[in-house]
Amino acid sequence: AFTEKTPYAPSSPYAASKASSDHLVRAWHRTYGLPVVLTNCSNNYGPYQFPEKLIPLMILNALEGRALPVYGQGDNVRDWLYVEDHARALRLVLDRGQPGRTYNIGGRCEKTNLEVVRAICRIVDQLSPSTAHRQLSVPRSSLIQFVPDRPGHDRRYAIDDTRIQTELGWKPEESFASGLEKTVRWYVDNPQWGDRGQ
Repeated sequence: AFTEKTPYAPSSPYAASKASSDHLVRAWHRTYGLPVVLTNCSNNYGPYQFPEKLIPLMILNALEGRALPVYGQGDNVRDWLYVEDHARALRLVLDRGQPGRTYNIGGRCEKTNLEVVRAICRIVDQLSPSTAHRQLSVPRSSLIQFVPDRPGHDRRYAIDDTRIQTELGWKPEESFASGLEKTVRWYVDNPQWGDRGQ
């Protein structure tokens, strides 16, 4: 798992742009004493997320009875963190974090993409057994379609959040199961968010 001392090794331009911003912030702190704190986090999920991200895309497609595209064989692993837990951690780091220090914020919840999609399917099947257009006679998991993996896609992201837990006393309040159910319920109750023009 990635700790605050793990050397950065970005494998895509997107990851490199994030790493470079951390290096720039650290340089301002070291050179000019700018009072900064840095955080790295697990993959976030929850209400209001951009509809093209994995979890909202799968929820919206499942609600509409559309294909559920999963990269590769779905075995890429991510550590998941409910957005409200992340917000609480950021506030704590802002209030009590040591200037110049980095804090990892993790969910301690590693799941393959396929596990995540199947969990979404089960919840959508329970909460919304039909789409706006028709009653579905098959489980949403039958809509899963494997698609080619994207270039530079990392196999695993895992965060070691020991520092923030031991130094600042933070830990996530939501389990993946409770957070995911809240998330799916929010999308069911807010169908206008499914408008891809948002």
